[in-house]
Amino acid sequence: MTVAHRPLILASSSRYRKELLERLRLSFFTISPDVDESPLPGEPPRDLALRLSLAKARAVIAQNPGSIVIGSDQAASLHGCPLGKPGSIQAARDQLQALSGQTVVFHTALTVISPDSVQTAEIPTSCEFRTLSAAAIERYVAIDNPLDTAGSAKAESLGIALMRSMQSDDPTAIIGLPLITLTRMLAEIGLDPLDAARLPS
Repeated sequence: MTVAHRPLILASSSRYRKELLERLRLSFFTISPDVDESPLPGEPPRDLALRLSLAKARAVIAQNPGSIVIGSDQAASLHGCPLGKPGSIQAARDQLQALSGQTVVFHTALTVISPDSVQTAEIPTSCEFRTLSAAAIERYVAIDNPLDTAGSAKAESLGIALMRSMQSDDPTAIIGLPLITLTRMLAEIGLDPLDAARLPS
């Protein structure tokens, strides 16, 4: 079976990652991996993202041998300390107040597993937050409801307005799936999106 004919699976239930992968116009389907995402004691955010990215891809390919599986995970850190998902409106407010005027690093990890290779990478995105008033935080949280987002800022939505600057080698990494890096990884196993992308119907 050629690489182009192998099933391509995104090991994720995230609609944001699904929408990003759709940009490459490849045929794929999604499977939500059954992986415990709890950090290990003292685990740095970068290591956590890499470990979970690999674990998600491995969990899915174990049930779908012969496929090409994409796994990804993201963890955020402030001065090296992990930032979790707020989970409540008040926690989101408190987190954004703590991040006001600070620089947060979002570590986005990517894994591509094929029958012949395992590729991993981590793409950091450095985000400097604006100085935020309590009123601005209150309004943002009410609009974007970022309770399931580490750092309490949805960069794919109004959360981009919280930022003073953003630096990364891959502009889609902050949203959760670094497409520049993914394209390179897929091309290395013979699945270049420019060759394999679906033509308009």
